Amino acid sequence: MTVTTPETGLRAQLLRLARGAVAFAIVLGICGMGAAPSYAATDAQSDEGFVELFISVGLNAVVAPGAATTAELTVQNGSDAELAAGRVVLEIGRTPLTDDAALSTWLDEGVTGAVFTPLGSDGTTSVDPGASTTTSITVPQESLADLTPGVYPLRAALSGTDGVDSDPAILTDVASRSILIVTAAPAPQVAVLVPITATPADGSLLTLDELVALTASDGSLTAQLEGVVGTSAALAIDPAIPAAIRSLGTSAPTRVVEWLARLEALPNERFALQFGDADAATQAHAALPSLLQPTSLHASLDPKLFPSIPNTASPEPTPSPTPEPSVPDDAELSAVVGALPGILWPRGDVTGDDLTTFAGYVGGPATTILPSTSIGETLSGHAVVGEHDLLITDAATSAALSAAAAEPDTDARAGSLAAANGHLFLAAQSAPGVPLLIGLERDETRTAAALRAAITAVDTPAFDLSALRSAAPSAVTLTAASDVSRATALQTMLADEVTLNAFSTVLDEPQLLLGPERIQILRVIAVGKTDEEFTAAVDDHRTATQTTLGSVGIEPTSTIQLFGANADFGFWVRNDLPWPVDVRLLAQPSDLRLDVQRETEARADAASNTRVKVPVSARVGSGDLTVELSLKSPTGVDIGTTRYADVSVRAEWETIGLFIFGGLAALLIVVGVVRTVRRRRRSEASEVVEADAEAAPLEEEH
Repeated sequence: MTVTTPETGLRAQLLRLARGAVAFAIVLGICGMGAAPSYAATDAQSDEGFVELFISVGLNAVVAPGAATTAELTVQNGSDAELAAGRVVLEIGRTPLTDDAALSTWLDEGVTGAVFTPLGSDGTTSVDPGASTTTSITVPQESLADLTPGVYPLRAALSGTDGVDSDPAILTDVASRSILIVTAAPAPQVAVLVPITATPADGSLLTLDELVALTASDGSLTAQLEGVVGTSAALAIDPAIPAAIRSLGTSAPTRVVEWLARLEALPNERFALQFGDADAATQAHAALPSLLQPTSLHASLDPKLFPSIPNTASPEPTPSPTPEPSVPDDAELSAVVGALPGILWPRGDVTGDDLTTFAGYVGGPATTILPSTSIGETLSGHAVVGEHDLLITDAATSAALSAAAAEPDTDARAGSLAAANGHLFLAAQSAPGVPLLIGLERDETRTAAALRAAITAVDTPAFDLSALRSAAPSAVTLTAASDVSRATALQTMLADEVTLNAFSTVLDEPQLLLGPERIQILRVIAVGKTDEEFTAAVDDHRTATQTTLGSVGIEPTSTIQLFGANADFGFWVRNDLPWPVDVRLLAQPSDLRLDVQRETEARADAASNTRVKVPVSARVGSGDLTVELSLKSPTGVDIGTTRYADVSVRAEWETIGLFIFGGLAALLIVVGVVRTVRRRRRSEASEVVEADAEAAPLEEEH
């Protein structure tokens, strides 16, 4: 299905007129030059929405020679207006498509040299907005009697409809392309590979909340499990999924535990992908001596969440043995129960030298799963390159079936299933009697119904990988070239990891940081990432690494004024990590006038700023100087960036201040004494004057 953003204004009107002209030519001329980019339907679009036409014929496009069949044509009205009744015409090209290229060209571009003849037509009813209607056309036996086994192009056209009140904004002439497969030979034996993967938001292990959501009735892991139940599909399981579930211990919700139990109980054959679905080819191209593994899944486990076992270390039984937590190791956490050993499913850019490297990776004979594009031919199934064992997936069929498994709409899915069966028929014709292999692409958005429909449309019941590997192999030659860019990016990330390893010595438990870091690298090089996604993931990872390396440091400080001979300078150590860190603060003054404690140990709390006091003392003299500040881990690794604190030393001001304050105090005392004496003298003089004044009248009386 093709969805186009609605246009507005003059440009939208011109585009609608152009689309109308193309659709009108398709409907009236019924020529083989379809203009639609999607083989499922040519969408008629407008500002209000779109209309689509889908074809479903036979059993996923397969019919027996000379047999009658029924074609169902579904009209979906995605517009906001009612779609009036119209008419559909179904035609077939009577020249078969001979190979994958011709089939793809017809479905993708509508180009074929076949001459088309009518198979039937019928009217359609009106369709409400957002609804659909299906019309059945019976194709009689005589219409197909002259067709020999092969893949034939089909096309249908819908015309004669209008929107409510003939709204000119509703363009309704649409066309659709599909195929009809006429086959008389027995169906080939087909095995289907289904990857079971889930990617956490933070790139490490799935969290409790993520697992709860993924195993819900509408969750991705539930859909992947339900989609393979009752099929013979072989499962390629990312061991990070069971590791995430088992790491929860007794805190794992019942629903999550039951999902893992159901997966392990399935009878389907399975093998383990590399942790995080990491690509073995990228690692081989980076010249790694062994496959990368998680450094530790154990550091973040809570021993209290695991059942305890009695302590039997003592030779003599004790009345109350001390229980010990039964914490699983990394191998137990990530084990895929029942997995076949020695199988790798890398990207397709594998060389002959890589196959030798893979044998070293698995410690013995390796079976490598590759697409047919890696060998430059359409051969599928069991193959060998020298002494190296291969399983080759049919690339064209795998792509079409992956598209079908990703399509939740039943009507739209019919086109992809027809395409998959068409490519499968051509593959069987090129190698009659040879078992075939289809590998679905990595996809975590499939619905259970779509996945099951895709698998059951092609797989052979009770045919599995073991049966395929026991078939006689075909000798092939690898034609793919190494992807140097991915190898270079991996080497760069591993170099960053070495730097992060040194930085992690600030932690009591370095694996708290290093464990998730390694898993994130594994997920960055995952097989399912496109080139664009890979480039973006590498950039994001390197940015995150630099952020981590800068998460511990010294905060900038303003100018410090030192007026006394001794003091404590306070500096702030920033720690953005979710764990406390141990550091050594080194201080180096630029001048001998200041004596600073050269090294101070500090423990910075998690996600906070911690004040560290550094004793200093001033020597004789004053002036401005700087103190160089740096951090080191307990093992001597430089942490963060060097800071410089400006210090203004005024140490002699302490003595001067004492003299000044002493002099002022003495002066105040002297002034006080003088004022007191003078006040007393004035008081005595005043008393004498008053006494004289009182005595004068008495003398006059006498």
